[in-house]
Amino acid sequence: MTQFVFLYVPVQNISVIANNKVFCKSCKHSRLGFPCKFTSPDSCSKGFLQFSKDWSALYPRRKNNLKVNVVVARKSDGNQGHYDQQGRRDAHKESRSSNSVTPILDTISFPNELKNLSMQELLRLSHELRWEVIRIVSKTGGHLGASLGVIELTLAIHYVFNTPEDRLIWDVSHQTYPHKILTGRRSRMLTLRKYGGLSGFTKRAESEYDAFGAGHSSTSISAALGMATARDLAGKRNHCIAVIGDGGITGGMAYEAMNNCGYLNHRVIVILNDNNQVSLPTGTKTAGGVSPAGALSKYTNRLLSSSPFLNIRSLAKDLSRIFPQQVQGLAAKADEYARALFTGGGTLFEELGFYYVGPVDGHSLEDLIPILENVRDMNVNKPVLIHVKTEKGRGYPPAEKALDKYHGVTSFDIETGKLLKKQETKSTPAPASYSTVFANTLIQEAEEDRKIVAITAAMPGGTGLNLFGEKYPSRCFDVGIAEQHAVTFAAGLATEGYKPFCCIYSTFLQRGYDQVVHDVALQSLPVRFMIDRAGLVGDDGATHQGSYDLTYLGCIPNIVIMAASNEIELMNMVVTALSIEDRPSAVRYPRGAGVGIETLQMKLGYQLEGQKLPARGSVLKIGKGRIVRRGRYRERGSGAQDGFIDRRLVRQNGSSSDHYSAEKDSNSANYRRTPIAILSIGTRLVSCVDAAIHLESLGQQFEVTVADARFMKPLDTELIDYLVKHNEILITVEENSIGGFGSHVAHYLIQSGYLDSGNLKFRSMVIPDKFIEHGSQNEQYEEAGLQSHQIATTVLRLVGKVPAVL
Repeated sequence: MTQFVFLYVPVQNISVIANNKVFCKSCKHSRLGFPCKFTSPDSCSKGFLQFSKDWSALYPRRKNNLKVNVVVARKSDGNQGHYDQQGRRDAHKESRSSNSVTPILDTISFPNELKNLSMQELLRLSHELRWEVIRIVSKTGGHLGASLGVIELTLAIHYVFNTPEDRLIWDVSHQTYPHKILTGRRSRMLTLRKYGGLSGFTKRAESEYDAFGAGHSSTSISAALGMATARDLAGKRNHCIAVIGDGGITGGMAYEAMNNCGYLNHRVIVILNDNNQVSLPTGTKTAGGVSPAGALSKYTNRLLSSSPFLNIRSLAKDLSRIFPQQVQGLAAKADEYARALFTGGGTLFEELGFYYVGPVDGHSLEDLIPILENVRDMNVNKPVLIHVKTEKGRGYPPAEKALDKYHGVTSFDIETGKLLKKQETKSTPAPASYSTVFANTLIQEAEEDRKIVAITAAMPGGTGLNLFGEKYPSRCFDVGIAEQHAVTFAAGLATEGYKPFCCIYSTFLQRGYDQVVHDVALQSLPVRFMIDRAGLVGDDGATHQGSYDLTYLGCIPNIVIMAASNEIELMNMVVTALSIEDRPSAVRYPRGAGVGIETLQMKLGYQLEGQKLPARGSVLKIGKGRIVRRGRYRERGSGAQDGFIDRRLVRQNGSSSDHYSAEKDSNSANYRRTPIAILSIGTRLVSCVDAAIHLESLGQQFEVTVADARFMKPLDTELIDYLVKHNEILITVEENSIGGFGSHVAHYLIQSGYLDSGNLKFRSMVIPDKFIEHGSQNEQYEEAGLQSHQIATTVLRLVGKVPAVL
């Protein structure tokens, strides 16, 4: 009996069917009888597949861009071997897969190698791929639920289409771990979201299979339409596919793109990945209930419940292909009747100019593949939307049961699904996160003020508003992925005397910038912007850095801008924002935990009763900072306490006065004018104090004063005047890009003439003018040059010292 040899050929659209037939995916599934000859890989030194014509002529656009160096031959007896393109056996790759739990996945390096798999093998591969994602994310952490929900969809897309020539755009792209594994990056997946490793999102610089970078939502359809338009202008015929979730499609930009798709009538394929997870976590109690925000989610659920719709639609579609033109018109009428009968009218997507296909079971490869092939082969210039129903967290019970479907997780135990946390000692429990401190403070104030309302844009869990919603659901509003609407919605509430707290990540507030200027600041409406995730955010990387808010808000007139340096300051600033009723205000604070009780007392000068945070925040005087640490010289080894804090100069909670006098300390014989001042805004304050302690420990007669500006607008010019008059060096430190706090201070110094005489040395330390990629927050701040030793080095260079390794 003749043994067939099936090859995973390094050309994307060629599949071997038998010994003398070739199947070409680019020619609408017609079988091409090219003269060819199969030989055993072991006996052929020139390759496995021999044609009378040059094989590359089948797909000339790929001949100079091969992606696979190793191919796989599998005989009908089930034995398989790995060979390079000269027929040499690759023992290393064979040994890797001999006892593997993912034997089929081990043979896949790039999507073209999927083309020759049988349906049974694809089904097995889907299980292997799901396991691989779980295994990887259990070690690295990351976006697990979304990736598990698109395993079959990812396989089907790469099986049917010819990526990267066919452009595949993932909206948000946090669901792309399976895509990364299948596109040549499996060996690096354990570096996911690590410093110098793979991004957690699509990134054009990382792979040609990442047609468009993402991280924010609702951008994919616009990008796909742009690519499709360029394709048509160039006379090409490749496909442009956008995969967008039911959360992303609620964003206004997605509607704008769909409207333009219908107008231009270019061929774009949109796959709506509907998993009923618009907000995080779904189930948060809000004024709209616990279901995801937006009528579109209810509308798509209505479509999903109309299962006969797809069957009637499919029948009408088949009829229209078979019968003459006159009968096609009747079929179209029947199709229209089916839509009206089961959805109450033409679908929204068809009103926007799309050909709607669905709903489709997104976990059935047997359904997905033929439907995608049908859509691929449709010879019409019209956008198509395929409505796919998936389940976030699919195939991993702990994720399926969780409210957020394990959207974003740290490393975890695979067997139990339990997240692995750092060990904590009983004596030093971990400080609360800034988001939790904010939420608890707002809840406390809302108990006494019924006018307080809170708004978030699909991130109740991330902002802490899930806690507020549990307590006051009727005053908590999750508007979905709609930052522009969130800002103006808050403005409308403010016009009626309510006190809105608009809680949005720094990186997402960028999307509502015009509304901040036009709808809020211009009208002096007291909207309180709570800007979470300010500064560098860690493993989410460049797309989520909160590096720009002081810059883009600082140029807006008529707004109060505060930056919390610790959890007590955040409590104070929430209460302060509540007290501002004549203009908008903003409070920025970082991702992660606060500095903790010990640091608050030992380094920042707070006197806390019972080793606890204050019961309530206190209203701060608008535009007034505080001196945290007054420098004093001490001889090396004198026994003086490192980081001595003049507590008389630390503004206590509830104090109504601020003073910056150069009053002599009667207990210190070493008192003298402080030559160096570090003015910080935000949570780099602790690093500034550490730098000051280190500098004074060097015994170089350094006296370092550290101040917390608290406010960027209005600037505390009295504090700046004091620091300039009593110091020779002034350094500002901020976790923000150029154009922020330091630029405002520099502008004041220039306008006031402080730099005219040359007596003051001034430096501004900011996040450098580049995109900081993913990694830990410590690694990112090291790269940004904002760690304590780097602050100290800046001082040493200004005084002409060659810094040692600090």
